[in-house]
Amino acid sequence: MVFQKIPPNCLPNSYFFFISSHIIYKTHRMSEKKILIIADQITPFVGQSPMADYCRQLPQSIQELGNDIRTFMPKWGNINERRNQLHEVIRLSGMNLIIDDTDHPLIIKVASLQSARIQVYFIDNEDYFQNRLQVTDKEGVEYEDNDERTIFFARGVLETVKKLRWNPDIIHCHGWLSALIPLYVKTAYSEEPAFRESKVVYSLYDQAFKQNFHDNYPEIIPTKDMTLSDIGSFQMPLDYNAVMKKAIDFSDGVICNSPSVDATLPAYAKQKGIPVLEGDASTMEANIINDFYDTI
Repeated sequence: MVFQKIPPNCLPNSYFFFISSHIIYKTHRMSEKKILIIADQITPFVGQSPMADYCRQLPQSIQELGNDIRTFMPKWGNINERRNQLHEVIRLSGMNLIIDDTDHPLIIKVASLQSARIQVYFIDNEDYFQNRLQVTDKEGVEYEDNDERTIFFARGVLETVKKLRWNPDIIHCHGWLSALIPLYVKTAYSEEPAFRESKVVYSLYDQAFKQNFHDNYPEIIPTKDMTLSDIGSFQMPLDYNAVMKKAIDFSDGVICNSPSVDATLPAYAKQKGIPVLEGDASTMEANIINDFYDTI
């Protein structure tokens, strides 16, 4: 069979349209990012709040820009499983996470934001989340083990993402419960294929808890081959700002998600040379957040 070379001026216009469209499609596909969004609160699973509402809209808006999204949150005790159609994912559950020499079973549940076609994975455990609220109990008393809950939640998310065999380009954390995600990604999980190339963005919110974490908190954080030197020193006492600064230490970018964020926190990030997106992110268009992902 002989192929005859056709002069360019003899090619149909539809051919050039196909080539142009293919280039545009390829460019779009190349810009797609895998983004893991981790949040303390997401509506409608919990009541409305600035974080919960924002973290409901952000995944959908970022997905509509052509990105691949996975979303995680805690399975707080006040989440109605029947109403929200949660169900356990057996293949992802069953691991025991050891914290301070105690085994804690990891349970993974899932539900869908049907209008957005986004699945939300829930980290659950009888000791830390079942029949328990968020920062405080019904009487407004902060839970004594809030520090341990940050460890369980962070490791639970990362172990589950590994099982999903999905490698996020960006990990965007919202809320105090995800404060250890940046540290773990850059230390214990840094050589895991799922996180080897991941960049971490941490969103700052208003102060979420008042009671200081226990002084032995740094000692119970290590997992795998981690040592205390991997964690570095914490600002003492272990108050909210100390925990936020440790999250910043291991992040690649910081976003202010409230106009009243303590000004010392973004200033701390800038001092360390970490890019900061200032203003009130809750009022920003999704493309601004998406562009910020690209800068890191």
